[in-house]
Amino acid sequence: MPKLADSGLTQSTTTDDVSRRHLVTGAAVVAALGATTPEALAQGAPAAARAANLRFIKPATSFNNPGFTHAVEAMGPGRLIYIAGQQGLDINGKVVGAPGDFMAQAEQAFLNIKGILAASGADFEHVVKLQHYFIDLKANFKSLRELRLKYFDAARMPASTMIQVGALTNDGVIYEVDAVAVVPS
Repeated sequence: MPKLADSGLTQSTTTDDVSRRHLVTGAAVVAALGATTPEALAQGAPAAARAANLRFIKPATSFNNPGFTHAVEAMGPGRLIYIAGQQGLDINGKVVGAPGDFMAQAEQAFLNIKGILAASGADFEHVVKLQHYFIDLKANFKSLRELRLKYFDAARMPASTMIQVGALTNDGVIYEVDAVAVVPS
């Protein structure tokens, strides 16, 4: 029998081995994708009002921050939507609000995400991850927490990261956000 590269194991593949391996692997995948644990159903909004393929995890071993969830588990099958960085730009590519108006720019960025989600057959309930980029993080992150509550259920906030950057791609832009959504198939 031929040796498997660098493993010291011998290769022995018969039809029975392949069939058994596919059966076990297939059963494990079906069990993993089709099971919804009671713990998953117990978190967040009522079952009828939430994406059943998502579990928002706030472990007792981590600090409880109402502004984000430490982890979001997405149980397939489903569709992934990766949303590129959205800035406070209107449909004509112009920066909204007065120069330096963080809230106007952040609101527009969220409205841009809302439009992308709608075009994808999704909504904010499907968003599992946000990544925020600030020109001045310390001055603006608390305002952003208030804005997020307009778009997300406080019990089901997406995982979130906030980063201060030196510059963004458009002059006058002081905030950008990208997102990942998981939509049940």
